[in-house]
Amino acid sequence: MVAKLWRPLLLCTALVLPALVVRLTGLTPAPVAGLLVFGAAVVAASFVLAWAAEAAQVDISGGLAIAILAVIAVLPEYAVDLYFAYTAGSNPEYVAYAAANMTGSNRLLLGLGWSVVVLLALAVARRRTGRTVRELTLDSEYRVELGFLAIASLVAFVVPVSGQISLPLGFALLGFFAFYLWKVSRAEVGEPHLVGPAATIGALPARTRRLTVIALFASAAVAILLCAEPFAHNLIATGAQLGVDQFLLVQWLAPLASEAPEFIVAILFAVRGNGAAALGMLVSAKVNQWTLLVGSLPVAYLFGGGGTALALEARQVEEFLLTATQTLLGVTALLALRFPRWLAWTLLSLFAVQFALPGQTARYVLCGIYAALALAAAWRNRHHLLPTLAAPFRPAAKVGQQA
Repeated sequence: MVAKLWRPLLLCTALVLPALVVRLTGLTPAPVAGLLVFGAAVVAASFVLAWAAEAAQVDISGGLAIAILAVIAVLPEYAVDLYFAYTAGSNPEYVAYAAANMTGSNRLLLGLGWSVVVLLALAVARRRTGRTVRELTLDSEYRVELGFLAIASLVAFVVPVSGQISLPLGFALLGFFAFYLWKVSRAEVGEPHLVGPAATIGALPARTRRLTVIALFASAAVAILLCAEPFAHNLIATGAQLGVDQFLLVQWLAPLASEAPEFIVAILFAVRGNGAAALGMLVSAKVNQWTLLVGSLPVAYLFGGGGTALALEARQVEEFLLTATQTLLGVTALLALRFPRWLAWTLLSLFAVQFALPGQTARYVLCGIYAALALAAAWRNRHHLLPTLAAPFRPAAKVGQQA
């Protein structure tokens, strides 16, 4: 049993160590070499995160395990975005970067992440069953996460309407995130189906298992925090060598690097046939982004020497509006806890369109399309709307009854 656990852990350690050596010794490899070294470390740490999160479900609720996983997986994004917001307190030019990084990573997570994971999960299900599976179904327990995301996505419209992220709004969002963690921690602990290293960890004696899970979470978090920033910088440097626009680098290439851990973990879940957990993790990550991340931005801005509100320019307001309407479509379409194939292709297509039509008019047109489709989806799933909005405030036993 020990050999089954240590072999994959040693392999991941072997991939992480070169990056840590480069990082801690201050070496500066060429952009492409740095991209490979730090990218391999991020991938290896993501595998460790997936094993720890799965094994943690033996001792804590699956929702809390997924929430912890989502928080750790998006640490690189928080590190980059909070750095931009903190620096914006003394250098106003960085306000645009903070907004660009947040909105880019947010739309990337839903438009690309949700879609790819669902399509992959459906392909795996077809290969295993030998028949076409047209939709991914979520268990009723995920209505709580969806309810939190629905409320957060509605509150998000305060930002483009007011043109700023105020400190009171930030504190409210941080409080809502704390309530979210408390809520998912109250769910019952189930009997998870574990495979591979996660199963080996889950079979350990209780004390050893818990210490191992904590150690894996902590070591993976440290590795990701140390390697994600140079990974992002090398990715941006590589893009700059190819002549890519700086704003687009901050909005898309940097988030692609910082979102890599959670994308990898979600893909691992989907490949193993656990598409519901994969999508659930990405839904939890969206809750994190709209509460913990957005709420932290004005706090970081204040500590960096700014005022009590992070004011946005017209371009950032458009980006926030586009991001909020995209999230609203994702939530309303998922109200019935079913994610059909056509929805995955729709979200993916609309995500791709923004690159072909990058102008201001195109952004507002896309906002209108997202909003119209969201209203249509909300009407179609109207019987699930109120139960979803009420799910975060209901006792755990009643959430399932309302699903």
